[in-house]
Amino acid sequence: MTDRPQSEIIREHPIGTGLDAFRASFESVCKDRGISCPTPDALSQLGPQGVKGEGDRPTLPRCPSNHCLDLRGLAFSLLDTLQTLPITRLLRSNTGSGTLRIDLLRRLPALDSDDVNNFHSDQFEPLFNAVLTNKPDDEIWRQVYCALTEATPPPRPTASYFRQTPRSINTSSFANSSEYRKHVDMVLKDELGAMYVDLPDFHDIFFGRVAGLKTASEAVFNKCTEGSEPLFRNGWCGWPTDANQNRVLDWFAELSEKLAMFAEEYNPNQTPTPRRRLLVQPNKRILGSIAERKLDVGFVDDSKAGKDTQWRWSHVLVPGELKSNPSADIASNAWLDLGKYAREVFAAQDTQDSRRFVLGFTICGSFMRIWEFDRLGAIASKQFDINREGLQFVSTVLAFLWMSEEELGFDPSIIKEDDKRFVQIKRNDSTERLIIDKVMLRARCISGRATTCWKAHPEGDPQTPLVIKDSWQYPERDEEGELLRDATDKGVVNVARYYHHETVQVRGADDDIRSNVRGGMDVSTAKNYRPERSTPPTRTVTASASRKGRSTSMAGKKRSSSQTDAALPSSKRSCTTQASSDALPNRVRRRVIVRDYGRPIYKASSRAALLAALKGCIDGHESLWRKAGLLHRDISINNLMINEDDNNPSWPSFLIDLDLAVRKEREGASGAKGMTGTRAFMAIGVLLGEQHSFMHDLESFFWVLFWICVHYNGPNDSDSMVVDEFEQWNYTSPVTLAKLKKATVDDEGDFIESAEENFTPYYRPLIPWVNKLRREVFPNGGRWKKEDEGLYDRMRGILEKAREDPKVLRRDSSTN
Repeated sequence: MTDRPQSEIIREHPIGTGLDAFRASFESVCKDRGISCPTPDALSQLGPQGVKGEGDRPTLPRCPSNHCLDLRGLAFSLLDTLQTLPITRLLRSNTGSGTLRIDLLRRLPALDSDDVNNFHSDQFEPLFNAVLTNKPDDEIWRQVYCALTEATPPPRPTASYFRQTPRSINTSSFANSSEYRKHVDMVLKDELGAMYVDLPDFHDIFFGRVAGLKTASEAVFNKCTEGSEPLFRNGWCGWPTDANQNRVLDWFAELSEKLAMFAEEYNPNQTPTPRRRLLVQPNKRILGSIAERKLDVGFVDDSKAGKDTQWRWSHVLVPGELKSNPSADIASNAWLDLGKYAREVFAAQDTQDSRRFVLGFTICGSFMRIWEFDRLGAIASKQFDINREGLQFVSTVLAFLWMSEEELGFDPSIIKEDDKRFVQIKRNDSTERLIIDKVMLRARCISGRATTCWKAHPEGDPQTPLVIKDSWQYPERDEEGELLRDATDKGVVNVARYYHHETVQVRGADDDIRSNVRGGMDVSTAKNYRPERSTPPTRTVTASASRKGRSTSMAGKKRSSSQTDAALPSSKRSCTTQASSDALPNRVRRRVIVRDYGRPIYKASSRAALLAALKGCIDGHESLWRKAGLLHRDISINNLMINEDDNNPSWPSFLIDLDLAVRKEREGASGAKGMTGTRAFMAIGVLLGEQHSFMHDLESFFWVLFWICVHYNGPNDSDSMVVDEFEQWNYTSPVTLAKLKKATVDDEGDFIESAEENFTPYYRPLIPWVNKLRREVFPNGGRWKKEDEGLYDRMRGILEKAREDPKVLRRDSSTN
C-alpha cells in the first residue's frame, strides 16, 4: 500500500479492459433471461419489478427472493474480478487499515452464501451502472467504496485476515497439470513477487570467493585489447549491431571459448579448471520438463556441448535469456522468462546434486544482468553494457566457468564418496551417516518451502527405511520436527514417526537465505525496492482470556467466535505486531528425518487397498488431533502414504508433512506469511478464508479421493492424466475455485453425471461410494454449519462398506 493520493494511483493504474469479461457475463445473463442489453432498465428486469425512485428511475429493492439470484451472482463476479486488478493492492481499505483488496475478499463469502437475505441489490445498483456504462475510473472506484461501505456483514465471517496465516500459491501446488506457459507464467509471477535489481554488492558476494578471478579477468581482458586486431576496441569485435539472437549466440559461443582458453594459464589451482561450455540451441527442446521448454543459452558442465546436442535440464548449470531489444529488461519479459528456466533447473537437479540457489543471466540488446534465484525469490546485479564494460563481462564469463559446485548453488551438506551420497547427523551424542537411496519428491518451484524428500537408511542397516526431508521454512513457524517428536511421544498412530531434526549448516552457520545464501546482501538497496513489497512476518498477540482447561470435545460444537462474530469487543480483539524490527522476510533450511517410508496413496495396488489406506490416514488425522492436539491443514495426494511391503516396518498407511500443522489451543496466525498447499484439495471454506477446522481437513480427504478417481486409471497406469475440466483448479483464484467446487457437489444428480463422465474406468465402481461420502461431507449439497467429530466415524464406515462391495473387489480389466 502507498501514501500517495488515491486519485494519483487511479490515474496511473487504469482499469482498461480489466472489466470487459464481467460486462460480457452480464450480457450473457441478460440474454438467458430474454432481456435486451445494454438498456437502462436491464438491471431492474433482472430483479423483481422495480419501484420508482427519484426522477421515476427504476430502483432495485432489497429483495430476499430467488429473483435476485442473478444479480447476486453478478455482484460476486464483479467483486471477484475487481480484486484481481493490481490497483486494489494499492488503494486503501475503507477501514483505514490494509488495502481495498482485503475489503473485497472479505465481502465475497457473503455474496456466495446460501442465504439470499444477505444480498441487497440496491447497494450494488450504482456500481453496476458505473461499470456497464463505462464511467470514468474514478467514478467506478468511488462506487466500489460505496457498495462495500453499505454492505452488511457476512453471515459466515472468515477468520480475521491477520489471525489466519495468509495463503499464497506457488508453482509447486500444481496437481496433474500440463503446465502450459500461460498458466505457469501467471502463477510464477506471483510466486517470485518483487524481483529486486541493481544491487550494488551482487558481484562481490557471489563472485568474490572464486579463487584468482580478479587477477585472471584483468589479464585476460588486457590480452583481448592487444594486437593489431584486438578482440575488444571500443566494444567487442564481431558484436552484431542489431543484436540479432542467432548472431549474438554465435558470437557469444566463439568468444567464451577464447576467453576460457586465455584464462587457462592464470588458473591459481594446480588442478584443471572445470570444463564447461556455453550451450547454444535456442530452437531445441531441453528434456526433463513437463511442458516443452527451450533455453536460449546457458553454461553446462560438458565440454562436448554443441548446437546439435540433446541436453536435459539436469545438465544446465547457469541458464541465460537473450532479447534483442534492451527494453525487454523488465519483470514481465526477460526476467520472468529466465525465472521459468531457473524453476526447471531447481526441479531437475535433485538426485546427484541438489541446488540451494541458481545463478543466471539476461542479455537484452548489449545490456547484461546477473541473477540469483532462491527460496525467497530473485535478486539481480546492476545492468551493464558488455560493449562498454568489457572487463566486467570477462569476469562474469570466467566466474561461470570457474566457480565451484558450492559457489554455483549446489548443496555441500550432501556428501559424495565413491558411488554413495549421504548426510551426517548428530543424534544421541553420536554421529550417524545416513545413506541416500533415491529421491522421492522435489517440489517444482522457486520460492517457497521447496520440499525435497529422499529415501535413506542408516549406514550398515539397509533394512531400516528412513525418509530425509529438507524444506525452507519461515523462522517464525513452529518446527515440524518438534511437532513430529511431540506426536510420536504421545503415541499418535498412522503419522510418520520422528527420528531426528536439525537446522542445516553450511560453512558453519545456519543455512538461511538472507545471511548465508545471499551473504547478508541488503535488498533495501535495490533500485526498485519498496517497503510494502516486503511485508514482515507477523505474530498475533491475543488479549482475550486464557483458553486453558477448555473442553476439547468438538461434537455438535458451533463455529468458534473467530468465525461467527463479525468483530470482537475492543478488549478481546487481536492485535498484530511485527516479529522483529526488520521488515524483510527470511527462510531457513530445516531437515526432518522420519522412520516411516511408503508410496503416495494413488499408487495403491487395488481399489480396496486405496480405500483401506484412506481410512488409515483418517485414523491418523483423528489421532493427531485428539492425542497431540495438532491440526494437519495440508491433506493432499502426496501427503497420504501407503505401505504394502510386508518387509517394511512402517505404518500400513500414514500421514506425512506437518509443515502447516498448528496446535489446537493456538488462536493466532503462525507468525509467517505465505501458507501454501495444493489448492485442488483445499476445502471450500478454506478457499474462502475461514479459520481452518478439522472439518476442512475431512473435506480435503473427500477431494483427494475424488481427484484420484478422475486422474488415475489403476495401479498399472504409471502416468496420471491431465483433465481439461479440472486443469483450471490449479490456476484460478481461490474464490472462483470455491465456486467450481460448490457446483461440483451441490446437486446429487449433477455430481453422479459428472462422475460417470470423468471417473476413469478403473474407479467407476467407486461412484456410489464417493457419492455417499459427498452426502456426509456436504449435507444437503451445502457446506457444514457446525463442527461434528462424528464425521470421522461416518466417513470410515462408508469406506469400510465400500471395500466389501463385490464391484469394488472385482478385478478390473484395466489391471490385466
